[in-house]
Formats: sequence, structure tokens, C-alpha cells
Amino acid sequence: MNRRRFTTTLLAAGTALTLTGCAGPQVQDYARETPVLNLRDYLSGPLTAHGMFTDRSGRVVKRFTVTMTGTWQGDSGVLDEHFTYSDGTKERRVWRLKDLGNGRYSGRADDVIGEALGETSGNAFRWRYTLALPVDGRVWHVAMDDWMYMVDARTVLNRTAMSKFGIHLGDVTLAFTKG
Repeated sequence: MNRRRFTTTLLAAGTALTLTGCAGPQVQDYARETPVLNLRDYLSGPLTAHGMFTDRSGRVVKRFTVTMTGTWQGDSGVLDEHFTYSDGTKERRVWRLKDLGNGRYSGRADDVIGEALGETSGNAFRWRYTLALPVDGRVWHVAMDDWMYMVDARTVLNRTAMSKFGIHLGDVTLAFTKG
């Protein structure tokens, strides 16, 4: 193979690998999955979640429980979350949610930069936002790629990838229980 052809082949292969690496699941990939996650129904009333944060190496850094209550009036909802961490610290986040129709949602919270945007399809919900995260006396703006999957009428599993400047920082994993 001549040098030019080899270089062209190498560039094409590199481009294909790069594009494949960027491709990830889309919420529509779950359109046929059941049970269907109706976010407004699921996030109504009391919920409990148990979770953990793992760093990029997979080491568990923090464990926590969350008690929350969701309420809706028309297209507007509030999800009031109370976190208790394994080190005894406590935190509260209040989401103000908006049902935009066609499975799309937006949300705001005091520690969220701008607006969170999400979409449901089948048993899945994908939620993306930037979180102002306190770390060692500083505040980092961290990109959150949040996926929720309904397992049954009471259980939703959640995995959130956290990154900054495109660098993976770690993951949050939660199991939600309704009622």
C-alpha cells in the first residue's frame, strides 16, 4: 500500500472511531421499553432513594439517602429533596419542574446553573444540567448527564455521569423507591 493510501485509510479509521466513541444512547432508544415512566406520576408523593458517589476509578467516595416529596399543580411541579450523607452532613435541593409536553421537561434548583432539560421515552428519562458543586472550599460547575430507568411501579434506577471540561469525574448511582 502506498504512503498516501495508508494515511487516508488511517485518517478514515480514526474518524470512524472518534465518531463511534461520541455516539451514545439516546432516550428514544428506550421507546419500546416497559413499564413506561410517567415522570409526573412517579415524582408525585413521597419517595426514598439510596445512593453513592464513585470517583472515576470506581471507588465509593460517599453514600447517602434522600427523602423527597413531589407535588404537581397543572404543568408545574416541585420536588423537595433532603439528603443525608454517610459523614452526617445534610443538604436540601428543591427542584421546580415544568412539563413542556411531548415527554420533555425543564427544571431549576438553587444549585443548578441555568435550566435543566430532560426527556422521557419508554421506561427512560434523560436529564442534563450543570450543578454548582462545593469542593474543598471552592465551587465547581459540573456537567451532569442523568439517566433514570423505571424497573417496576415502585422502583427507578438512576445513574449520573459527572464531568468538567469533558473529563469524567465520577458517577452518582441511586435506587428510588416510591411510597
